[in-house]
Amino acid sequence: MGWSGPAADALRVAPGFDLADLDTRSTPGWRGKKRAGRDATAARGRELADLQEKLYAHGRTGGDRSVLLVLQGMDTAGKGGVVRTVLGMVDPQGVALTAFGVPTPEEAAQHYLWRIRRALPAPGTLGVFDRSHYEDVLVVRVEGLVPVETWEPRFEEINAFEREVVESGTTIVKVLLAISPEEQAHRLRRRLERPHKHWKYVPEDIDARERWRDYQQAYQEVLDRTSTEHAPWHVVPADRKWFSRLAVTELVGRALEGLDLDWPVTEVDVESELARLEASEV
Repeated sequence: MGWSGPAADALRVAPGFDLADLDTRSTPGWRGKKRAGRDATAARGRELADLQEKLYAHGRTGGDRSVLLVLQGMDTAGKGGVVRTVLGMVDPQGVALTAFGVPTPEEAAQHYLWRIRRALPAPGTLGVFDRSHYEDVLVVRVEGLVPVETWEPRFEEINAFEREVVESGTTIVKVLLAISPEEQAHRLRRRLERPHKHWKYVPEDIDARERWRDYQQAYQEVLDRTSTEHAPWHVVPADRKWFSRLAVTELVGRALEGLDLDWPVTEVDVESELARLEASEV
């Protein structure tokens, strides 16, 4: 049981990938069942904590590396659960979470990437975007908020922006959580039927659901035009929550391992400081 190969290879968008053909209950690259998946997530989480601490120490000692997890998906796809799972396993000191909603008046007055740049992770930080700059080629397109001549050129602009971010020392992990309309209906129903979940429900979720095909077409174009060598997309089937959490945990773990960081070497004379400690009086 376990991964049959690197999860990044199994989930990465390849040329000719068709989102419409994806089985959203599948578990690409994973040979185990639910229990094994949960156990693997927990085990990987322990490794993730160590890797993230190395990254944090790297940043505290002058390093320039960081990791950015970009999460996209339809409402109820499980972005919040993935964030809680991944970030719940690491030191919060080295984490920066940004959930992008409707732009504020200040943000709306700026270039659409202005608020994105302000939220990029600092060196030594694991950053997470719950939604992102991709809303500016998804929501604005489907909802008709800006004309095509405004959003269409943004694909190349985003590619250039992400290359700049990567070249500055940030590894970008882009994940689309893909859910079926049937599973989305099930999750929305649960939100309505459970009083303690009412706070998560907004009527606009149904409005977006009625444009499902339009959103799928928009996501397909995002995958086709912005999955690059420097910042590839990974599509994670999300009908099974345990798998989506396992998959993203693994993708983030691989990204941190890829940094190949060692613990910083101290400039402190350790033996001298130990002697001082032993001689100190309290």
